[in-house]
Amino acid sequence: MQKHVLITGGTGLIGQQLTQQLLNKGYTVSHLSRKPSNHKNVATFLWDLQKGEIDERSVDGVDTIVHLAGTGIADKRWTEKRKAEILESRTKSIGLIYDLLKSKLDHSVKHVISASGVGYYSDRGDQILTEDDTPAHDFLGKCCVEWENAVDDGKQLGLNVTKFRTGVVLTKKEGALPQLALPVKLGVGSPLGSGKQWVSWLHLQDAVGMYLDAIEGKLQPGVYNMAAPNPVSNKELTKAVARQLKRPLWAPNVPSFIIKLLFGELSTLVLGSTRVSTNKIEEAGYRFKFAHLADALKDIYG
Repeated sequence: MQKHVLITGGTGLIGQQLTQQLLNKGYTVSHLSRKPSNHKNVATFLWDLQKGEIDERSVDGVDTIVHLAGTGIADKRWTEKRKAEILESRTKSIGLIYDLLKSKLDHSVKHVISASGVGYYSDRGDQILTEDDTPAHDFLGKCCVEWENAVDDGKQLGLNVTKFRTGVVLTKKEGALPQLALPVKLGVGSPLGSGKQWVSWLHLQDAVGMYLDAIEGKLQPGVYNMAAPNPVSNKELTKAVARQLKRPLWAPNVPSFIIKLLFGELSTLVLGSTRVSTNKIEEAGYRFKFAHLADALKDIYG
């Protein structure tokens, strides 16, 4: 019997692709969303975090929940209000689902698979970071810790829990790559800050591939770094994009102080250096489709 997967954040970058792949494989897929959807093959159930409301039918027949919901981290400056939104959209949402499961003793949910971020480690220079390393004490580190702790509450309900600390997912349409590629296309691309900071990137297909492996039981429950095995520096990433787009790189690096002035605390996202190890997920049997940046960019820009 094929599984029934409920996805929060199903209309996001990873959620859309994962939904399609699961449907292609014959899974039943439903979404928890803030607004109705017209996806003809996916039932959409509504929830409202502010009001603490969730459609009680959303978990009926579901055996796996994939938790991708969360306010965009890089979309706006980090005011105190914005930080609270970022955190609560990740923690209160999974709490709402767990409260529903507690009230439904006959539910069939066995596994919760959640996003987290490499922001867990934040800015660690050249250190190669494994899943056992300690979290950072800045906003991103604390956010990821609270997020993961909220997800881990599912263990008290007897659920298996898998968490993916996600790096920079590369795709042409959304996320960091279009923002980096735009100045390059205009001929004014340049590395940010020192350009030496490590970027733990991965192709969207590999992000979706890891979720599929977790859903299909190919990965043991636990926490995994979700990135490609060959991280690059910001300078190498910028150069590789310019090479792929056949554009010159002549402009000097954008000084760190300008980035900090423009973006405030949010600047840690591009100036921080996070170099994660993927040994654990490779040893668990995951096979990367795109282990090298040049191959990933070639596929993305075709």
